[in-house]
Order: sequence, then structure tokens, then C-alpha cells
Amino acid sequence: MSDFYTNTYNPDVLSCLANLSNDEVFTPPAIANKMLDLLPQELFSDPNTTFLDPAVKTGVFLREIVKRLNRGLESQIPDLQTRIDHIMRNQVFGIAITEMTALLSRRSVYCSKFPDGKYSVSRFDFAGGNIRYKHLRHDFRNGKCVFCGASEATYNRDKSLESHAYEFIHTPKPEAIFNMKFDVIISNPPYQLSDGGHGVSAKPLYHRFVEKSKKLNPRYLIMIIPSRWFAGGKGLDDFRETMLNDDRISHLIDYENSAKIFPGVDIAGGICYFLWERDNHGKCAVTNCIDDKPQVMKRKLNEYSILIRSNQAIPILRKIIVTHGNGKYLSKFVSSRKPFGLATNYPPQSAGIPCWFIQKIGLQFAKIELIDKNNPYLNKWKLLVPPAPIAGQTDFSKPVGFYYSGNTIIAKPGECCTESYLVAGAFDTEKETKSFRSYLFTKIVRFLLLQTVVSQHVTSKNFCFVPAFNHYEGKYTDAELCQRWGITDEEWKYIDSKISAVPGGGDE
Repeated sequence: MSDFYTNTYNPDVLSCLANLSNDEVFTPPAIANKMLDLLPQELFSDPNTTFLDPAVKTGVFLREIVKRLNRGLESQIPDLQTRIDHIMRNQVFGIAITEMTALLSRRSVYCSKFPDGKYSVSRFDFAGGNIRYKHLRHDFRNGKCVFCGASEATYNRDKSLESHAYEFIHTPKPEAIFNMKFDVIISNPPYQLSDGGHGVSAKPLYHRFVEKSKKLNPRYLIMIIPSRWFAGGKGLDDFRETMLNDDRISHLIDYENSAKIFPGVDIAGGICYFLWERDNHGKCAVTNCIDDKPQVMKRKLNEYSILIRSNQAIPILRKIIVTHGNGKYLSKFVSSRKPFGLATNYPPQSAGIPCWFIQKIGLQFAKIELIDKNNPYLNKWKLLVPPAPIAGQTDFSKPVGFYYSGNTIIAKPGECCTESYLVAGAFDTEKETKSFRSYLFTKIVRFLLLQTVVSQHVTSKNFCFVPAFNHYEGKYTDAELCQRWGITDEEWKYIDSKISAVPGGGDE
């Protein structure tokens, strides 16, 4: 027993599990310890400190906490068995997300799936110990779970199957689960759950674990979650606003490439973990983990309406906003989805108004009666751009492309399009439209767009930092914009490294 809590095994079975690509993303022990390093280490020398993992998977957080407490309390509780019993029974608690993870976690922490048995390093009077699992059912109303939004059609299943109704977020009073207060809540919660939408539509879940944890008012909260909340998105806008305005977040560590933290796992937009301190107010130390060279900047998270993840981008963005000056940005001019009211799956017609469909179909026709004659884009020259211009790219540590000649279309007056395109701009002349296209093709403009993007999708909101286009019939270049906005050689070098050159004249 002494060796188990004082030595690090190699290989570590939890490290092996963390290298598996699976629906449940397991936390590697090395990352768990980096997260624990953010806490004041005197917590592990206090016999009264309590810890909770509300979404236990492998038990890695609890196991590493036990190891630290075992060392930290040695002088106060010299007898090993007495010390371990105290830690297990009074300081370390978990709520498993499935029956399997409950058994796995108990094995990791107690060395036995059943801590009331003789093989447990600390004997309990009941089989679950302090790592509990309760099989719950979703509370469905109008086809959705009122707690998590799960689809009744998908998750109203046989009682013998896992319901994925996670206990911590399926109760209005999570504090009643253990009927105690916790000093530290730490977890890697489930990220999403199918919501019964079209295709593989899924509803985010991780923010619900963060919100429930804050309601318990611990002294410290640490969670590792997808970085998609930086720019909001499906079900995350309110969460983003709350997080950005919460000055108790003291540390935010961000990985653009999720594989750097979860080997073999691809999470679009990257992954991050944060430390929230109940009694601390101030700026946040934002760490960009790029090529094993962390870059740290202390800043306010709510400087902008979305979180700018790149510390190097902040001074560039500030400079352009000040230099631009007039407060007008492309987000006010780019169309919403369905600019002409036609869905992506609208079928091409044999006659009617010329209409642009997905690339493999091209220019066909739409019914005249479906198009509003007063549509502001219909009788203009317009630049059509795809709403998912970087489909398939999930690693934002690599250069990003966005728009180029091959995926944009100059549509003539009288032509429309389906939801397969956004209208990026509408103009009176073809020359103005081509000039605007050259503006979007510059690396600087696409770099400004990149600051708001954490997934393959782009909407009008993502253009909120791109200065509005001045109606002009000439060609824009990066050299001209660098001079206009005062971009230095060093800043341009960084911009150039983040935006890829694309074929087909996109950067000409």
C-alpha cells in the first residue's frame, strides 16, 4: 500500500486509457497533475480540505489528490493506515458518470471495485465508498430533458442501458448529494450529448457542470473543457458572457490542438482548463500552449464580447480598432443564414430565378414565388461565401485558409442562393464586388476573422473585428493594409504564420 501512494507506476494504466480515442475523453495523469499544481499546495497539508470530482471517469483526479494528501499529512497523521482512512472517508469524494466508470474509479482510488471488501486499502461499510453512482432517468418534457436537453427519442431507453442522465446536473440541489461543502471541485465533465437534431446534432453539456459547481460555492474550481465557449455557439452564448465577466477566473490554459493534451483525440477548436477562485478578483493569466512554449499574458477576459484566445493577437487587434476608428465592421453587412430563405436541401428547379446551389450542383433555378422581390441582395452584385469555409479543420494551431477563388462566387444582379452560402457583401458594380473579394482574400482580414472562430462554421457575428469595406474599385493587398493599420514587420510575421496561402489566386 505504501508503494501505491508514494511511487509513480510506469506504465500507468490511466495514461494508457487516456491515449485511447473514445466517446469519453479520459484525462492523462500528467495533465491532472498540472491542473492540481494550480491550487495552493498547502491545501494538501490540511486534514480538513475536501475535494469533489462531480464527473468521475477513471478516478485520476481523486487518485492524484490522495497521493498528494498522503504526503502532505504524513507529519500530522504518522500512521499510514490511519492517514489513508482519514483521507478516503473525510476528504475525497466523487460522482461517477456511468456504472463502469464508478467501478474503474474505485479500483483506481481504493484498489478495489468494492471498497467494502477485504482488498480495499480503506474499508467502508458500503460498496460504493465515497465514489457514488446512481442510475437516474431523464425528466422529459416536450421531447427534451429539462435538465440537460437530451432527446427523448434517443435517451428514453431500456432501464438496463446507461441513461447518461448524470446525477450532478440532474438535480436542482447538487449540494444535497453528499450534504456537505467542498473546498475544491475538479473535473473533466462530459462534453456533449445528442439532442435529436438533424444528422449528428449534439448539445453541449460541460457548461452545465461548471454552472452547477459554482452554485456549490467551493473555494476553488478547476475544470478542463472544450475551448468552443470562447466564441459562444450552440447553447453557449449565456455561458460565454458569464465566464468572460467572472473576474474570479485567475488562470486559463488553452491548447489550440486538443491532441497536445488528449493524445489521439480530436476536439474541434481545442481544449482548455481554468482555475476559478471564489475569494480572488482580478485579471486572468491566459496561457497559450503553442509548440511546448507557453505564452502568458494577464488580461481581462471581457475586453471584447468574445474571448480572444491568442495573446499575440491582442495588441494587433487593439491597434486596428483604434486606427480604424469609425466603429463600423463587416458583421453589420454580412447576411444571416438563408439570405434568400432557401434551405440547403432545397431542390433545383428547371426554370425560375437563377440560384446558386452547393458547388457540385452550381447555378440552377429557384421558384420565383419563393423569393421576396424586395430582398436587399437580389438586384445587387454580390460575393457569396460558404458558411463552413474550413470544414474538416479542427486543429487551429495550423494555418487556416477561409476564402479563396475556389470557394467564393461573384453572383450577378437577379441571382440568388440557397443556405449553402452567405452574402458577404452586395454592391452596385462588378468592380466593387471584385475589390471587396480582394479585401477578404488578404491575410490580415482573414486573421481578424480567425480571432472569432473556434469551429468550421462562420456567421455574420464572426466578422465583428473586420473593418467595414470602403466602396472602392481597386485591388487590396496586405502591404497596403499593413501600412494603413500600422502593422509592424514582427506583427505581420505572426499574421502570416496563422493564415495559409491557398491555391487558385486566393492570396494574389
